[in-house]
Amino acid sequence: MVGTRTQTEGSTVPTIGVLALQGDVREHARMLQEAGASATAVRRPAELDAVDGLVIPGGESTTMWKLAETFDMLEPLRLRIKEGMPAYGSCAGMIMLADRIEDGVAGQQTIGGIDMVVRRNAFGRQVDSFESDLDFAGERVHAVFIRAPWVESLGGDVEVLGRCEPGDRIVAVRQGPLLATSFHPELTGDTRVHRYFVDMVREL
Repeated sequence: MVGTRTQTEGSTVPTIGVLALQGDVREHARMLQEAGASATAVRRPAELDAVDGLVIPGGESTTMWKLAETFDMLEPLRLRIKEGMPAYGSCAGMIMLADRIEDGVAGQQTIGGIDMVVRRNAFGRQVDSFESDLDFAGERVHAVFIRAPWVESLGGDVEVLGRCEPGDRIVAVRQGPLLATSFHPELTGDTRVHRYFVDMVREL
């Protein structure tokens, strides 16, 4: 099932949900609206069924996994991803979209979908948070990293969209309808990452 798309001045306005279990839900919703989408909070399977795409925000990946299980959302999320729903994960959302993780807690599960290994808290603790300018899909963007993961390795179908120092680490990837970044574009006021995702949703 997909959400109701409307037309505005000849362009499609997709309905994009923000997984509202934990994290920067309001910030992502605001950026999606500025990027030309209709944004809505998603906490239940019925709400998930009504959207054309989904943002999985930053937060704490172990808490997000446990809440997804508590709200009976983990399997519905996996099913929609498997069916081809576009999704964008930032920071903890990147971890949730990874097929495999390093430094996870015992038994930690993800939604999966992107053929990559992601290392949790790879750039350090909260006190090691930093900002950096980097190239994202050919655009120069300012990125905010907070207890951020990085991509340790990836499969051949995964496209690298961004890297960051130190170490030329992979911090932005795309595989088909799935997008993930280590950083938090919702905290910068720059809508280009969200516009990139909205365009992905429109294409499908």
